[in-house]
Parts: sequence; C-alpha cells; structure tokens
Amino acid sequence: MSKFSDKIRRDFKANDDIRDAGLTTPNDVARYDDIRYGDAAPEQVLDVYRPRYAVGRRLPVIVSVHGGGWVYGDKERYQYYCMSLAQRGFAVVNFTYRLAPEWKYPAGMEDTNAVFAWVLAHAAEYGFDAEHVFGVGDSAGAHMLAIYGCICSNPDYAARYTFAPPAGFRPTAVALNCGAYTMNEGRNDAMTALLPGGGTDEELDLISPLNHLTGDFPPAFVMTSNDDFLKVEALPLVEKLMALEVPFVFRFYGDRETRLSHVFHCDLRSPEGARCNDEECRWFRRFV
Repeated sequence: MSKFSDKIRRDFKANDDIRDAGLTTPNDVARYDDIRYGDAAPEQVLDVYRPRYAVGRRLPVIVSVHGGGWVYGDKERYQYYCMSLAQRGFAVVNFTYRLAPEWKYPAGMEDTNAVFAWVLAHAAEYGFDAEHVFGVGDSAGAHMLAIYGCICSNPDYAARYTFAPPAGFRPTAVALNCGAYTMNEGRNDAMTALLPGGGTDEELDLISPLNHLTGDFPPAFVMTSNDDFLKVEALPLVEKLMALEVPFVFRFYGDRETRLSHVFHCDLRSPEGARCNDEECRWFRRFV
C-alpha cells in the first residue's frame, strides 16, 4: 500500500458512492455475476450483462476496462454504467483486474488480455458475436485499452510482453474516454505505484501508447470534456491517429454553461453522459 493509493481509493470511492447512490439493476437487463476468468482470487472475476429482449440472439460485445488511476476500481463500481450499455443492444463484459501497487505492471494488462481471450472462448455459451468485439475504457482504463490495441496491432511492440493476444485478434473498434496517452510526466506517485522500476525511461516508453501506434490500430472513438483534468491528452492521440489514417471520431463535450468533469459519462443521471454513451454505441454499430 502507499499514501498515493490510499488517497485515491478513499477519495474516488467517496465520489463514486455519491454518483451511484440509489441505482439498481434495470429490469430489462439479465446479468451473470462473479465468473472466474483466472486463478487469482478475488481479482480475476467478471460479469456479463445482456438485454433481456435478446434471449437466444448473438450480440456484439463490449468489454469495459475500468479506470481508477491504476490503483482503484472493480466491476462492482462499473456495473451500472456497463448495464446501461447492455440496454443499448450489446452484450457487455465488466471485469475486475489486479491493481497497483499490490500488483505491478503489466498485471492489469495480462488480465485485460485474459478477458478478451475468455470472451472468444465462451462466445457460444453467452451469445457473443465473436466477430464484433469492442472495447471501452476510461481514464487509466482508456490508457490500458489503448495499450492493448497497440499490442494487438503492432507485432514488434507485442514482442516486449510475456503474454500474447489470441491469434489474429484485434478489437473491432474502441472507445477511449478521458484517458492518459502521452505518459510524459516521468516519475511521480502514480508511476511509482504502477511500475516495478518506478518510472524508468524504458518503462515510460513501454507504457506510452503514442509511441507504439501503427496504421493497424483499431478504429477509435476518442472523447474528453471541458473540465476533464486529462483533456490535454486527447489531442496528441487524435493527431497521431490522423497521421496514421486510422479511422476515428473525436468528441469534446461541454460548453461555457455546461461543465463536465472527468469520466462524466459514467454518471447515469447526466444527460450529457447519456448522449456520449449513445454516440459511442452508434459508432460501434458502424462496424457490425
């Protein structure tokens, strides 16, 4: 444990408790909870959510990689957001991964890869359309999903890891929400918690998605907002996607009268959050 992770876990939980107070499972969502995707208990577990009207139908899948500064969060915290995506016509996989500082990088990436592999292996059982597997991630989760997109589309980069994605697999498209992509702050509390070496030059290069993007990166929906403390991270990513001619959409939410904070789209009471989630799901449907 560290002072950094203690503070993040305390402060983020307090805010999320307020945001999610009173929310319950929607009547139109079927859920399958606490499914093991690995042997590390209690972290390597996931839930599957499906719209009840789609019984017996294969559905495109969204895998959600949660945020939390690499040190906070789990599937319970993201269940309501993920079920709202299921209400939009998708099967949704919501998983817990191993957190820093107890588990150093790349533990969370190993878990992310294991979940995508689990989706492909269990497609028939849960009615997944394995030809259309999407990813959403916010904040640290957007960073992790961007890295995973690089691993699946850049063989030289993938060779730097001890795990490998399923053969021939690449997410059909991804949504990167309020994320960190440049990793140019060097050694700081977050990097000390996350990285075995605390943020060496080699480590920072390894975890900087911008350094490893290629033209084969999955099509991307990139968004931020006017009061997102990571909003400056979005434009370098968009510029790189543009230079590589990767299909993308960029959205900047909020205006002078409407202030939208970091990961506002996870607030199910926010009309702007609902609009963002609608637009992301419409983006995914372009590839189905």
